[in-house]
Amino acid sequence: MLKELFPRAHTRHASASLLGSSIEGFASWMHAQSYPRVTIRRHIRAIGHVDRALQSRGRRSLREVTREELRTYAREQARADPQVAATARAIERYLDDRGVLPRTPPPPPIATPLGDYRDYLDDVRGLARSTIACHVTTLAEFLQWLDYASQPARLATLSVSDLEGFISAIGKRLSRATLQHAVAHLRAFLRFLAARGAGPVGLETQIDTPRVYRLEQLPRALPWPTVQAFLRAIDRTTARGRRDYAMFLLVATYGLRASEIVALTLDDIEWRAGRLRVVQGKTDTRLLLPLMDEVGAALLDYLRHGRPALAYRELFLRVRPPAGILKPTALCEAFQACARRSGLAIPFHGPHCLRHSYAVHLLRQGTALKTIGDVLGHRSTEATSAYLRLAVEDLRDVALDLPHAAVAEGRS
Repeated sequence: MLKELFPRAHTRHASASLLGSSIEGFASWMHAQSYPRVTIRRHIRAIGHVDRALQSRGRRSLREVTREELRTYAREQARADPQVAATARAIERYLDDRGVLPRTPPPPPIATPLGDYRDYLDDVRGLARSTIACHVTTLAEFLQWLDYASQPARLATLSVSDLEGFISAIGKRLSRATLQHAVAHLRAFLRFLAARGAGPVGLETQIDTPRVYRLEQLPRALPWPTVQAFLRAIDRTTARGRRDYAMFLLVATYGLRASEIVALTLDDIEWRAGRLRVVQGKTDTRLLLPLMDEVGAALLDYLRHGRPALAYRELFLRVRPPAGILKPTALCEAFQACARRSGLAIPFHGPHCLRHSYAVHLLRQGTALKTIGDVLGHRSTEATSAYLRLAVEDLRDVALDLPHAAVAEGRS
């Protein structure tokens, strides 16, 4: 592979002290990961910079190279030389895939209370994985703020001032609604510690929470003609456009979440039965949906002309190298790019607004609130009501006529 890419200079590239023996495998790995030929050549040309940087750090063999060294060097070069930074990140992925990089060191002491608490949230409270992840993220930041790794006894001597200091610190970057969730996570953890005798009793009642009023925000739904115009504006002549159109059509047709979109597999499409299987993220329930003709056509177009020919069972795959499956955040990035190219006035930054728009669209078609909640995967009508906030234009339809006396007085 290397000789094919550099007929004259392949020997020089392969002579790098640390990475020279891995360049051939690195080039073949990038080719298998669907990197374009021109990108592979750029990475090979830049590999000498990475090799010399590792030598300057005292590394004499590839086994001595660490993940953190590669990441630190990539951060240092991010502005000075983006190509070298990208090459360092690609080398890290390659070495990690080959099992060359040292394994992750054992978790620090901070992981012990978090691990126990995670098991409690899963086994006792039965929370969804996404909810558990939110709890653990908040509490990991709290333990780091306390410097728990070096002072594990601090949990047993927590005070109100400790909690207020942490909430003040994170409150500078969080909205009121997000801070309210963080306070709820902290309260639940304090109750957990108190029940196990590892923390003060009743401390969770001493935390104040920001006031967030129900339905205080404006609706996040787009007008349905705007949703249709957004879908029409997606360029379906490219592989990326076919994929994005199919993904956002699924959101606009069934109200699926981003996590549910990326979790779809080829086996979830029952072509003969005309059905689509979806595992709803928050409730972990299975939903069978009719495979609409427009959705089926979009999926076929993507599978035949847009999906990379890779051995993944996930339905939607990355378009840019390295090849692989999508993360939920990829839908947000794709939505923002499509919204910019459409030229439409879309004030929202993620595809969740399409889910809100779908709920409002169903409501205006006369669909029962319970049915809308079942399709969206909600356990209560209160959760569904957050998707159905009325805008000013909706309120005009329920306005009462003025009494005749008031009309006559106004004319006079």
